[in-house]
Amino acid sequence: MQERAIPFLRWAGGKKWLIREIEHFLAELEFKNYHEPFLGGGAIFFHLQPKYKSFLSDLNGQLIETYSCLKLDVKGVIKELKKFENTEDCYYDVRSKYYKSETKRAARFIFLNQTSFNGIYRENLNGEYNVPYGHRTKDFFDPENLLLISNSLINTELVQADFSSCLKNVKQGDFIFLDPPYTITHNDNGFFKYNQKLFSETDQFRLSKMIDEIKRKKAFYMLTNAAHNKVVSIFDKGDTIFEFKRASLIGGKNAKRGKYGEIVITNII
Repeated sequence: MQERAIPFLRWAGGKKWLIREIEHFLAELEFKNYHEPFLGGGAIFFHLQPKYKSFLSDLNGQLIETYSCLKLDVKGVIKELKKFENTEDCYYDVRSKYYKSETKRAARFIFLNQTSFNGIYRENLNGEYNVPYGHRTKDFFDPENLLLISNSLINTELVQADFSSCLKNVKQGDFIFLDPPYTITHNDNGFFKYNQKLFSETDQFRLSKMIDEIKRKKAFYMLTNAAHNKVVSIFDKGDTIFEFKRASLIGGKNAKRGKYGEIVITNII
């Protein structure tokens, strides 16, 4: 029987891969409340299973609504998920609909995420989810894990908000995990057009100032980002910096999937 919740979403930039690299010193970290203002797939949160209160947020309102529904009405979400089939016809039918019920919208979000092409979250200019069908054979329906997810979310505060809003809740001894969208490319000194809209260079400097405040409050933080000189120049505060190489998992069948660098900056050690 599965003992702990695992991420229920496929999320670009998810940090499940990072756990094995950092768990040896995270396991020794004693912290109070947990904060994650770029929630995404929540891999680190589910791995840590924080003992005290957790403050989880993201700018993606549909994402936060889905987490909230799993927290408050997981059986309702499971009931709605049972109605969907992993077929192309069902996928496009569900994708084309808007549901008034929050529970149905949460089930729709999970279903589309699990059966779409590469699990990418993308909207057109009208705010409509427009990722094509993924032709995946893996079963998207895992009620046992969703029940564990719901249990993990009991002592959480979930809000749709800018990352900076988390500061008001940070106290001495808390731990803040920061995984912003990667604005700077891994293999040149340009910017991704799409991520530049999501998280600009100005946002990077805002985040850097927020880390200064986190440290002033005597809390712990861990930041992940692209391994790039520009990133290091923005966030180097004399704390520990690790660099890891990992394979790119985003792209089509013929995409070039090489290794690229990611950094972790932290004041834990």
